[in-house]
Amino acid sequence: MTYRIAVIPGDGTGPEVVAEGLKVLKAVAGPANLSFDFVHYDLGGERYLRTGEILPDSVLHELRQFHAIYLGAIGHPDVPPGILEKGILLRLRFELDQYINLRPVVLYPGVETPLKDKTPEDINFVVVRENTEGLYAGAGGVLKYGTPDEVAVQESINTRKGVDRCLKYAFELAQKRRKKLTLVGKTNVLTYAFGLWYRAFEEMAPAYPDVTTDYAHVDATCMWFVKNPEWFDVIVTDNMFGDIITDLGAIIQGGMGVAAGGNINPEGVSMFEPIGGSAPKYTGKKVVNPIAAIAAAQMMLETLGEAKAAAAVEAGIRKTVTMMKSMAAGQMGYNTEEVGDLVAQHAAAAL
Repeated sequence: MTYRIAVIPGDGTGPEVVAEGLKVLKAVAGPANLSFDFVHYDLGGERYLRTGEILPDSVLHELRQFHAIYLGAIGHPDVPPGILEKGILLRLRFELDQYINLRPVVLYPGVETPLKDKTPEDINFVVVRENTEGLYAGAGGVLKYGTPDEVAVQESINTRKGVDRCLKYAFELAQKRRKKLTLVGKTNVLTYAFGLWYRAFEEMAPAYPDVTTDYAHVDATCMWFVKNPEWFDVIVTDNMFGDIITDLGAIIQGGMGVAAGGNINPEGVSMFEPIGGSAPKYTGKKVVNPIAAIAAAQMMLETLGEAKAAAAVEAGIRKTVTMMKSMAAGQMGYNTEEVGDLVAQHAAAAL
C-alpha cells in the first residue's frame, strides 16, 4: 500500500521534529510492506512574511486529495497572534471537517510525571474533543471597538449533529479500550450548550450497553486529572474545554515533548501533529524533543489502519524514552536527530 502524505513542517522547530517523524516512518515502511509518497508544503510564518499568503485555495484543494496530513508546528514570532492559527490550523480543521480532536494522555515507562506516586498504569486515557464547533466557530462580534463602551460577544455554537457525531466516536473508542466514557462539561452554568450535550449523551448511552458512563464538571476534572488520573479511560467534551484540559493532560504525561494529537475526519482527510508549539528560541539547535512528533506519526498509522506498523513505532518510542535523561529540550542526553535515530532503529527491529 502506498500512502500519499502531505507534509507541513511549519515554523520554528517544526521542520526539525517532522524530519525525525519521517525518518521513523521510512524505517518501518519496508518491514511493514508499506510505502509513502511525501509531498511537502511550505505553509507557515515564513511564507506569509514573504508572500502574504496563508493557505491558498489551490493548496487547500490539493490537501483534500491526500490520505493524511503531517504537521510540525505553526507560529512565528514576527506574525501577530491569530493570523496563522486561524488562517491555517482552524481553517484546515473546518474546511476538511476534522470534527474530532484526539489526544491520548499516556505516561511512558521511564518518563517523569509531576504527579507523586503515579505510574504508567495510572495515566493512560484519551480525550475526545469536538473540533469544529463551540466557541471556536467564530460566531460573534465587537460593537464600539476601542471605546469605553466596547462590547465583545463570542458565541458557542453546538449543533445536535455535531454533538452526536462526536459522542458516537467517543462511545466507539471506549468500546475498544476499557469501556468507560466520561462526559466533561459545565451543566450547572452553561445550561443551554451542555444541556444539549448531556441529553444527547444520555440518549445515546443505551446503544452502548457495554460502556459505563459518567459525568464530571470541567473544574472538577482538572482536579481529578492531578489527584486521580486513573479514574479516566475516554473523556468526551466540547472544543474549548477540550483545548484546556488536554494541556493539563500533556503535563501529567511528561510534558509537551511527548504529547501528540490528531485532528480526525473518520470519513475524510485527517491531520496529525505534536501538541507543543514552534519553540522558535530553539530553532536550529537540535535540542528539541521529537518524541511527540513521532507519536503523531504513530497516530497517523493507526488511523490509516496500519496497526502493525503503529505498534512497532510505539515500541520504538517506549524503548527510546527509557534511554533518555529527560523529555525537556536540551536535557535529553541526545540531540534531536539522535533520538529519531534510536526510535527508528527500535521500531524497525520490532517488525
